[in-house]
Amino acid sequence: MFQLKENQTNIKKEIIAGMTTFFTMVYIVAVNPGILSKAGIPFDQVFTATIIAAVVGTLWMALFANYPIAIAPGMGLNVYFTFTVVGGGGISYQTAFSAVFVAGILFIILSLTSLRKQLIQAIPDNLKYGITAGIGLFIAFIGLRQSGIIAADPENLVKLGNLSSPVVILTLVGLMISVILMVLQINGALFIGMLATTLIALATGQLHFPKTLIDIPALPEGMLITNPIAAFGDVFSHHLYAVVFSFLLVTIFDTTGTMIGVAEQAGLMKNGQLPKVRRALLADSAATTVGSMFGTSPTTAYIESSSGVAAGGRTGLTSLTVAALFIVALFFGPLVQAISSLPSITSPVLIIVGCLMMNSVSRIRWNELDEAFPAFLVILSMPLTSSISTGISLGFISYPLVKLAKGKWREVHVLVLIFAVLFFIQLFFLEG
Repeated sequence: MFQLKENQTNIKKEIIAGMTTFFTMVYIVAVNPGILSKAGIPFDQVFTATIIAAVVGTLWMALFANYPIAIAPGMGLNVYFTFTVVGGGGISYQTAFSAVFVAGILFIILSLTSLRKQLIQAIPDNLKYGITAGIGLFIAFIGLRQSGIIAADPENLVKLGNLSSPVVILTLVGLMISVILMVLQINGALFIGMLATTLIALATGQLHFPKTLIDIPALPEGMLITNPIAAFGDVFSHHLYAVVFSFLLVTIFDTTGTMIGVAEQAGLMKNGQLPKVRRALLADSAATTVGSMFGTSPTTAYIESSSGVAAGGRTGLTSLTVAALFIVALFFGPLVQAISSLPSITSPVLIIVGCLMMNSVSRIRWNELDEAFPAFLVILSMPLTSSISTGISLGFISYPLVKLAKGKWREVHVLVLIFAVLFFIQLFFLEG
């Protein structure tokens, strides 16, 4: 079924690879509910939804695409969902999940057609790099803020927090442990770092475990989206077009880039193309759609899958192992909730992931101002406005303008022009 011989692997190697990938990315079962619960969603709801989405996407990848790539709710868009769409947009999380659902449906349609490829080719590379870097800064800023390393200031907006605070000290210790483990290239560094920080928190009395560590998974609010028509109605009535596009755009870029990167590492690319790419993309789009129905933000392919590939994973049996382990994790909700309740444990993950996403900055053509400035605007505005969609909007609006001034209007794809006009209308007329 998994064509093990053809891929020069075996059952033992695939299972070990799956375990490696799982323990490298399992931090998400604590970090994602910890972030989304701040939007008012019950922790149990998000925890269960996170694992449902991960299992649906990863199982699809295993059974239909036969790739060693795991799917789970992505970092960045969960922060955007909580602090911008719900926190800053004045809408309920139920309405925000309608936007995620619509984005998932659109992603399914794009995955089944050639529109996905056209969209990716139309967006300038430097804007893509700027979006990734901007999200990285946004994530890191949230990690610094919720841990108390950065505090509010009435004069300068932010300032250095109280470094003698126990929460801040524990965050810095956890951050140092995780960074050292990553520098030493130890698989599961983030998970091990969280585990070490948890033990320190227990020893110092900052964390207390509940009496019951294992429990039956629950969905306190059931399915949040049962009427697809109503979900589309929510998007139109609340003018959530930019939000939907932000979810869709970031997910497509992130998933496509990660899949190609992991596939290249595994030697699965054929003549520069990824076979069964539509099936692979459907894994992510299906997981995003199903996840939104139960209560989690958009999913993505995880770059941590590369750790499993490095351990020998080459087929969907690796992903099947990851999905099975996520199902086991489903019963550890009380333990995960206790860990997520302390910002010092999850904040280092946000800061480090933000650092990793800044890698794309080096690929921006900074010596060409007509390419660099729109990317810079994206990077600058995302953390300062606490909005991914605002950063994307400003990037798309400014790009055609500077190209026109430079006399390079022919380099602007018609889709970019259309998006620029739509973003301008959304930003200056509808949001007001």
